[in-house]
Amino acid sequence: MSDVIADRLNRISPSQTTAMRQRAQALKAEGKDVLAISSGEPDFDTPEHIKEAAIAAIRNNQTRYTDISGTLALRRAVAAKFQRDNGLDYAPDEILVGTGGKQVIYDALIATINAGDEVIIPTPCWVSYPDIVGLADGTPVLLPCGPNQGFKLTPEQLEAAITPKTKWLIVNTPSNPTGATYSAEELRGLCDVLLRHPQVHILTDDIYEKLVFDGRRFTTFAQVEPRLRERTLTMNGCSKSYAMTGWRIGFGGAPRHLIKAMDKLQGQSTSNTCSIAQAAAVAALEGPQDATEAMRQVYEARRNRVVASLNATPHLRCHLPEGAFYAFPDMTACIGMTTEAGTKITNDWDFVFALLTEQGVATVNGTAFMFPGHFRISFAAADAQLEDACARIRRFCEGLR
Repeated sequence: MSDVIADRLNRISPSQTTAMRQRAQALKAEGKDVLAISSGEPDFDTPEHIKEAAIAAIRNNQTRYTDISGTLALRRAVAAKFQRDNGLDYAPDEILVGTGGKQVIYDALIATINAGDEVIIPTPCWVSYPDIVGLADGTPVLLPCGPNQGFKLTPEQLEAAITPKTKWLIVNTPSNPTGATYSAEELRGLCDVLLRHPQVHILTDDIYEKLVFDGRRFTTFAQVEPRLRERTLTMNGCSKSYAMTGWRIGFGGAPRHLIKAMDKLQGQSTSNTCSIAQAAAVAALEGPQDATEAMRQVYEARRNRVVASLNATPHLRCHLPEGAFYAFPDMTACIGMTTEAGTKITNDWDFVFALLTEQGVATVNGTAFMFPGHFRISFAAADAQLEDACARIRRFCEGLR
């Protein structure tokens, strides 16, 4: 019956982050001692006032279909958030709420890409960008951006990559998996290039907006260059900033014609996002923000300890992330070595698989993020768990020969 499967699925791969999480869960089910620092999920609970808003919505029978693009209350709250935090003016009909940020990205790309259209994606990148482009019959154009340039796209790289077929540029700041965060000056250089190429649209994934470190100030494309507003989709959500991953609330602000197209597509797929989750999201955006700042401070302290430990570990080098909650150490010095259990390390997958099976630490290999020779650690985990994981990584690397 394999002939029943559509050819388009051959253009994508199963999520390697999900595969590692499932492998770790299987080992735990077998009774193994496993430390999972592979998932991009806050270890904090959703703040109480957000949970109470959801409970109130249930009691008030807010349990019916909403507008496909989201309740008016939530779209107004999103519009107020964009104005307050980013200086961007969006009307409610220029906003769409999706089932997580991933659906907002999916809606936009599927609704706009024709066969042969090119999408520029700086790498390392989130695992889903290239596959969604492929599902839309587009061509991902992957631009390697190494630690020597702070894992960030340069204006020169962007200029050289743009062709008449270029439809989108996707930029994620702060970045998953590197934590790279573009300053206003760095975005200014990219904006100057984009102004010369009016056929290129910008999808900025700002989901980690609230999690920036060392006193940095977050900025986004349309904020830096208002002339790009009419071809920019500003995507954000509640998952990371408010510890609401399971609530599945993402949102995007864009020109009406794009939002209308995305709404049309979403109307024939999932329709509206859960009404109860939308009520909770209103409370998240309109309510007190102190819990988010408290989480950010904890992440910054964890980052400092984790990166210091990794850089003190033999054969590893780790760039200091500027935001998000990931570290992305370089393990290329380990290639060609053999573990104490006899596993030969020939690539980053061998490294993370051996680390999991021999030391019980679940991470994700860099190839999953289109950047071999590295691996991703999430420091969205309890301090004691991170300390133990870093000690096990050190033992693993010390045992390489």
